[in-house]
Amino acid sequence: MTSADNGTANREGIRYEPDDPCPPLLLLGVGLQGVMMILTSIVVIVAVTARSGGQDDDYLTWAVFAALIISGALIALQASRVWRLGAGHILFMGPTTNFVAVAVLALEAGGPALLASLTVAGSLFYLMLAFWLPLLRRVITPAVSGTVLMLIAVSVLPIALERIREVPEGADPTKGPFIAFVTMAVTAVLALRAPRSLKPWSPLLALFAGCVTAAMLGAYEIQPVIDAAWAGIPTGGFPGLELNLGADFWTLLPAFVVVTLVGGVKNMGDSVAVQQASTRKPRVTDFRLVQGALNTNGLGILLSGLVGTPPTTAYSSRSVMLITFTSVAARRVGYVMGAVLAVLALFPKFAAVLVSIPSPVMGAYILVAIGTLFVSGMRTAVKDGLDAQKAAIVSVAFAVGAGLEQQTIFADLLGGAWSPLLDNGVVMGAGTAVLLTLFIEATNPVRQTRLEVDLSVSSLPEIDRFLCDIASRLGWNQSSTQRLRSAGEETLISLIHPRGPAPGEGPPRFIVIARPGDGRVELEFLAVFDEENLEDRLAYLSEEAEGGQGIEEGEISLRLLRHYAASVQHQKYHGLDVVTVHVRGSR
Repeated sequence: MTSADNGTANREGIRYEPDDPCPPLLLLGVGLQGVMMILTSIVVIVAVTARSGGQDDDYLTWAVFAALIISGALIALQASRVWRLGAGHILFMGPTTNFVAVAVLALEAGGPALLASLTVAGSLFYLMLAFWLPLLRRVITPAVSGTVLMLIAVSVLPIALERIREVPEGADPTKGPFIAFVTMAVTAVLALRAPRSLKPWSPLLALFAGCVTAAMLGAYEIQPVIDAAWAGIPTGGFPGLELNLGADFWTLLPAFVVVTLVGGVKNMGDSVAVQQASTRKPRVTDFRLVQGALNTNGLGILLSGLVGTPPTTAYSSRSVMLITFTSVAARRVGYVMGAVLAVLALFPKFAAVLVSIPSPVMGAYILVAIGTLFVSGMRTAVKDGLDAQKAAIVSVAFAVGAGLEQQTIFADLLGGAWSPLLDNGVVMGAGTAVLLTLFIEATNPVRQTRLEVDLSVSSLPEIDRFLCDIASRLGWNQSSTQRLRSAGEETLISLIHPRGPAPGEGPPRFIVIARPGDGRVELEFLAVFDEENLEDRLAYLSEEAEGGQGIEEGEISLRLLRHYAASVQHQKYHGLDVVTVHVRGSR
């Protein structure tokens, strides 16, 4: 069975789709499973960040409490569809390894107050990303975001290794690496050979094995668990926002912005993956729900900043794992998970059990997460293929970022307050990737051209002249030119709403962007129109053709468009729709 066949089989096995009613007991059971899959990650990542940043137990207790409350609220909100918030699906939320390195730098430089201020500032850029998502697709490309994800993994590596070496005072220093080895060995064995029913619990079982090993070696401190209260709300630990924005804030802000924006691009994929896993039959991605998920993520980062805990974003892989494992994609599961996490936050004794996990076990856990993040970055970079140009971007940007990470080159050469920014591998690697991407666009021998008209049949002559001029400059023959013209015409006709504009309103604006390539032209159409998705309608026509049904008049343009174009991709956003059509031609 191919991977595609397997994916189809998984979707057909879905018992409850997002909007389906689900029995209460089943909702509770699936919700508890979801909580168990992410609870340890939430607490461990917060604990590693706080301890690596040199913070005391008061702050750690507060940060864990706040992270649990915010994660629960956001999971419930992601399951909803409130205005432009929510993915409408089960989407796990919590602190991630993406922010560990920059959060530790902030805690070391200015404590929780500086971390809070930087997180709030980063959330504003994240919300801007969600708003400008359609326009940033050609700058923050998969090659750029994949490279940055790999660099983030490199930047977190020293933090994980430092945790592995940390053991209780007076203990044998060799115990830390041994405990970490056991934890990682159990993780690897479970990942490679565990039956399907155990795979969702692999991280939890590996942590348990590490803790048992630490206890046997006398490297497990149980006193913090004994001292923790059974129930209550932390009263201290967070001093508030740092409103006096000094040099530390401005030097660390670019790093936060880069990690935030790249995390946002990754979260797009998170939302898409959950949508694809949540239905019985394949459906085209609804990018309005993607924007809803991004808006909620941005709100989560903002709330994390306001309460002084590490930023909270999406966990897509575990969301898909839960849906696949249980065959339940009902979004009401998100409400159950939110409620359970909020209740658990009120019992410090329970959180203390997780916070007391020995540092070598936490370090091994983060090390595995780093490897997963690095592989995720590689997959992102090669998602759309890796030609010579993209390979050069990835290799040069990664070399620059990895070479500067944990070095003081600019500090030694220039000194001054801005050297931490210039010596930051993530920032410099991301900047290199973006500059190289812009350089390729600017030096393209065949530049893109643009036309803006009304979304109306009366615009056909102007669009036709525009496309004829492109074909003429490319030297295409008559049949290729006619195919290009026909594709543009049929796309316009397919997009025009049959009811026309609302009374008192003019026709929407219609933007055509042509990007000539090697033997093809990419046409990008931007407009505002009805709720239906062209790709879904094209897929419907294919099914209809197999069933031998007749053709309705409104479907003729879609059939012609499918005939003329090599591919058609439709992405719906709030307030904007983007249809990308590829047409092949020859001279």
